[in-house]
Amino acid sequence: MGVRAGVVVCITSFLLGSLFTHWIADSLTLWKSPVTDEHLWTAALYYSILTKGPVQILYVLFGIIILGGTTIFWSFNDLEAGNLMFDGGSIFLYGVAVVMYAYSVIPNLMDKFTTIPPHHMKDAFPRLLRTPTLDLASNHLVCSVALTGVLILQAGRWWAELADGDDEEGYVSEKVEGGDVGETKSTTPLATTA
Repeated sequence: MGVRAGVVVCITSFLLGSLFTHWIADSLTLWKSPVTDEHLWTAALYYSILTKGPVQILYVLFGIIILGGTTIFWSFNDLEAGNLMFDGGSIFLYGVAVVMYAYSVIPNLMDKFTTIPPHHMKDAFPRLLRTPTLDLASNHLVCSVALTGVLILQAGRWWAELADGDDEEGYVSEKVEGGDVGETKSTTPLATTA
């Protein structure tokens, strides 16, 4: 469990970090009021620069996403109660982030931001680009919240398993006499010496 959870946490943290790099554009359109044409031009220029990056970056990103999803499914396959709850929720949230990114963010970037019209920062922002720019920022936020949920569920799983381990160590195992049942857990707490 430890290695798989570590891989999931590392990959999810990496993907969150990748999304946080968009903060330079997303903060201008989501958190600054009022949203000015200058903010929208800055965000659109940033997204345009993203579309001109090497395609190999996308391949690496997709490979990391597939590794993270495979690891969560592998951990879910243990079919233990903790795995079903925490990994099931993690699969759902991870899937939401992946689907949102694959079917909303990437097509929006490639359709609307491969070329932007020549402009000055004080020019009026085109209406055709206003909604896609705001949608990209909103979608990045949804993906970030979903991936944060994955981290919280994995931390909850670790905490629950840690608490289960502490409960098991607090009791003495005694051999049942007169039967071939083997060892059973007694309700006798361990004596502590101080």
